[in-house]
Amino acid sequence: MRSIVAFLLYAAITLAQFGPAVVSPRPGEALQGMVTITGTSDVVGFTSYEITFAYPDDLTGTWFLISQSSQPVQDGTLTVWDTTTITDGNYVLRLLVFLDDGTSLEVRVPDLRVRNYTPVETATPGPTSVAGTATLPVVTPAIPLPTSTQFPPNPAALTPSRILTSLGYGALAAVAGIALLGVYAALRRRSR
Repeated sequence: MRSIVAFLLYAAITLAQFGPAVVSPRPGEALQGMVTITGTSDVVGFTSYEITFAYPDDLTGTWFLISQSSQPVQDGTLTVWDTTTITDGNYVLRLLVFLDDGTSLEVRVPDLRVRNYTPVETATPGPTSVAGTATLPVVTPAIPLPTSTQFPPNPAALTPSRILTSLGYGALAAVAGIALLGVYAALRRRSR
């Protein structure tokens, strides 16, 4: 039993030294206002990282971007999350580190409780490893970001030439209308 515990401790320390990590916030922690997210994104092959959050029961796999950076961080501030812009509730935080070989490393911090507008229950942060990482990194293939689609030109768009043409027709119609009123008024005077 001791050898298993020693191995797990060694593995946690090794992964913490060579893998991405989120030290704060910890699982189960209640968050309010501006929350500093600390950890490490500096790993071999680093190209960039992003911090995202999601609803824990979301089956669509939708992640909302908090920040992204191409600057590696070693045991420091990854970003500051303004939790006042989201609804109180439970969330999952994710650090996704992209590598130059097209893969990515992922660290998730589950059970974060945003409580800006509701009472905070007793804090019950989850366990952390020796180095303070909330979870161990998982290697996943990088998913290419979608490219923007070029839309056809809008046929209802107004160009300066169309505006000038419309103004010209409007001015011509106004002058014609005034001229017709003048002719009508002149004919009416004659008939009296």
